[in-house]
Amino acid sequence: MTSIGGAEMVDWNLAVATAIRLVRPGPDVTREEARAVVAELRRHAKASEEHVRDFTRMIPDGHEPEDTPVLVVDRPGWVRANVAGFRELLKPLLDKMQERRAGTAGGAVLGAVGGKVTGVELGMLLSFLASRVLGQYETFAPPTRELPGAPGSGGRLLLVAPNIVHVERELDVAPHDFRLWVSLHEETHRTQFTAVPWLRDHLEGEIQSFLAETDVDPMTVLERLREAAQTLAGGRPEGEEDEGRSLVEIVQSPEQREILGRLTAVMSLLEGHADFVMDGVGPQVVPSVAEIREKFQQRRARGASRLDLALRKLLGLDAKLRQYRDGERFVRAVAEEVGMEGFNRVWTSPNTLPTKAEITKPADWIARVHRRTDS
Repeated sequence: MTSIGGAEMVDWNLAVATAIRLVRPGPDVTREEARAVVAELRRHAKASEEHVRDFTRMIPDGHEPEDTPVLVVDRPGWVRANVAGFRELLKPLLDKMQERRAGTAGGAVLGAVGGKVTGVELGMLLSFLASRVLGQYETFAPPTRELPGAPGSGGRLLLVAPNIVHVERELDVAPHDFRLWVSLHEETHRTQFTAVPWLRDHLEGEIQSFLAETDVDPMTVLERLREAAQTLAGGRPEGEEDEGRSLVEIVQSPEQREILGRLTAVMSLLEGHADFVMDGVGPQVVPSVAEIREKFQQRRARGASRLDLALRKLLGLDAKLRQYRDGERFVRAVAEEVGMEGFNRVWTSPNTLPTKAEITKPADWIARVHRRTDS
């Protein structure tokens, strides 16, 4: 940022620096152990490709999926990758907010200060999340030399090695099995986006439509970030943890609520499908899958602490847990009724994606999609 007048709404570099400074250190491992974990995760990611392809039948024989890199990262690496994705995805909204701010008295000075404040607070939130995410398929961030992506789409699979080691130790499960189990889940996400060419553009279009409808005062967004950061720092008064609203609850317009409903349905489908595949493949290749699933579900449900529960609500993570549960039930019910090939009709076009209501009533999706396509 070379001038006050050109200050961004978020100081992204400061967000990265803050998150990396505050993020908890990973589990205690030797250099040799760390190398072995990284090598094993890469092997599991590669092996998972064939397991997921055979189970889902989403990629026909003779068709190679898009070549997307697998990056085994530490917590700072996860922070850098996600900041790049946020920056790309939120650019239209932040540009809109910056235009509004430019027309206010003292807007330039407010922007210089606000950008740094928001950068620090975003960094605090990222430092919290960076120690919890096991992996993700990153869809929107542009590729860089440090964080390469697939040609064209920029997609890349991230596996966060220290977090995987931390959780496998916490759950007291077999490391080899747990690492493969996690890899199966994340590889399913990669398969979803590489086997369904229109999915990335559809999701991005929905998100950009949602952001285009946003008409909030910049200070409202800053206040939501401040609430989350104060909760994280323990600065909110006793008893107020449950009063905070999720960041996505800034939604005001009927149009946004409609778009958010569609996005919720798609994310429920993607997460539930990954859980379904992970457990479907598991018994053949992960001997202790039943033990891992039981312990992991208990961990998901209880959270690590009261602070976790407060932040879950504020950041909307409770909704994500429901997405796993509802989405998995939808996929399982459809697959049991019409088989895997019948379920895979969900990937035909945006029109065959389930609605938010259909996620909880899979029979309605079956009736709509199969009646129409079979007639």
